[in-house]
Amino acid sequence: MSLFTKHEKLIHEAVAATLSRNYYTPYPEIPKFYAEDGDAKAKAYISAVMNNNYSELLQTNNNTWVGEEVSPYLQLGIGVQYPTNTIDAYINNASAAQKSWSKLTVQERAGLLIEVLERLKLRFFDIAYATMHTTGQSFMMSFQASGPHSNDRALEAVIEGYKQLTSLPAQVAWTKPMGKFDLTLQKNWKAIPKGLGLVIGCSTFPIWNTVPALFANLITGNATIVKPHPKAVLPIAIVVAEIQKVLAENNIDVHAVQLAADTLANPVTKQLAEHNAVKLVDYTGGSVFGEYIEGLNHKTVFTEKAGVNSIIIDSAKQLGPIMQNIAFSASLYSGQMCTAPQNIFIPVTGVKTDDGLVSYDDAVKLLCDSIQGLVTNPKAGAPTLGAIQSDITAKRLSNSKNFGGKVLLESMAIKNEEFADARVASPTVIELSSTQGDVFNHECFGPIVFVIKTESTANSLSLAKQLASAKGAITCGAYTTDKATQDMIEDEMNSVFTPVSFNFTGAAFINSHAAFSDMHVTGGNPAGNASLTSAEFIVKRFVWVGNRFM
Repeated sequence: MSLFTKHEKLIHEAVAATLSRNYYTPYPEIPKFYAEDGDAKAKAYISAVMNNNYSELLQTNNNTWVGEEVSPYLQLGIGVQYPTNTIDAYINNASAAQKSWSKLTVQERAGLLIEVLERLKLRFFDIAYATMHTTGQSFMMSFQASGPHSNDRALEAVIEGYKQLTSLPAQVAWTKPMGKFDLTLQKNWKAIPKGLGLVIGCSTFPIWNTVPALFANLITGNATIVKPHPKAVLPIAIVVAEIQKVLAENNIDVHAVQLAADTLANPVTKQLAEHNAVKLVDYTGGSVFGEYIEGLNHKTVFTEKAGVNSIIIDSAKQLGPIMQNIAFSASLYSGQMCTAPQNIFIPVTGVKTDDGLVSYDDAVKLLCDSIQGLVTNPKAGAPTLGAIQSDITAKRLSNSKNFGGKVLLESMAIKNEEFADARVASPTVIELSSTQGDVFNHECFGPIVFVIKTESTANSLSLAKQLASAKGAITCGAYTTDKATQDMIEDEMNSVFTPVSFNFTGAAFINSHAAFSDMHVTGGNPAGNASLTSAEFIVKRFVWVGNRFM
């Protein structure tokens, strides 16, 4: 049985899900759906892999090893070393593998890639602890985001690729009536891969932000080099290793996917990105380097950069559930998510509710109290916050009191009962006026929340729209009970290519985007030029070429 036949039922289900846009996942997000001994085995695996050379990769190397990851929970280096190679070796190996990988049919590639995802299901616990001890995510977020949710996005890319690559017939007998005779030609269409791909990972979501591009490249026939962030290598190294194992089992050159580890002191990203053989570059990270990527000549690039996410509060049935929801969204993983809210716009006139008008001051106090209540909760606080991943984020938080404005809620160290040395800090809340745009008009990555006092909802909307247009935005939240106001917010924010989540409370959070339903980033504002997972995310990775035969 071919791997495509083995997974054909799943493929058809996933194709249907991309069309219906309804809830769909073959990978449940709860750990209990997987092996009962998975957690214990994963803890043993992580203990064994720490302070050792990573030996699961099958790619060739030049016998030099690098690694500088530090656990945000232990505040110690995890000691894992990864094999490296020269730039020429990476490129030559990928170019050789490209020849055979690109010759496979889309059905063969789809079967192989979904087989990889099925193998990764068996590694979800390993991946969770690897993610936890490199990014600072909590165990549950690490399990869900780097496991099932990443598999969802990877599968979505494979399925969208399968749809696009099977949208034309392979060949056809074309006949044009010419009166006394017919003109008949044989025609075929081939999807020609653009060339080698480079996927540049980030330090906070090393799998979730990498696999959509990686699997999009692979399904369209492009061999790919994965260049992880030096501080978050282990999670994606496991993924690359599993891909290489499946390729090897099927007698396919494992160098169709390679891991290119480096260090902060001696980076290889630009050398790879600027190499003539690299035709596709995917990047997730800060705007400055993202703009460099977007400026590369003769490359097809896909970026997700920084954005300034806003929440507009106009009116509500009840304000308590709203502030609790915002508190969780702002505190989740200490605000180290590209979808986390940063700017909360509240009119000075207060917020209309079913219980009467809530003054501006009372609304702000309710937000601060909600954050404080969450982060100091012995059971919910530390797991929600996770840990601060980088020194840069920690320093930014420490310096936030000097940004200007009034500190309404100071950040505080939160104790993690399991990891005494974990770097855990609650969000700080700073009040600003609507004229202090120099403070709130750029992303302050981490647990920093700005409450901005505006003249009116119209003023709030105007500021949020300007920010999305000039600086980019990935998400926007809005709260209103007035249909006309809702329509106005939707139209204005959509006009600058920003999606809006209205009146979220309970278990619905603006941070989360569901694969097979929600697009992640629109690609229409400065937050990024690509969208997961639109057709454009796929079709720009290959070119249709047609041939005609008399």
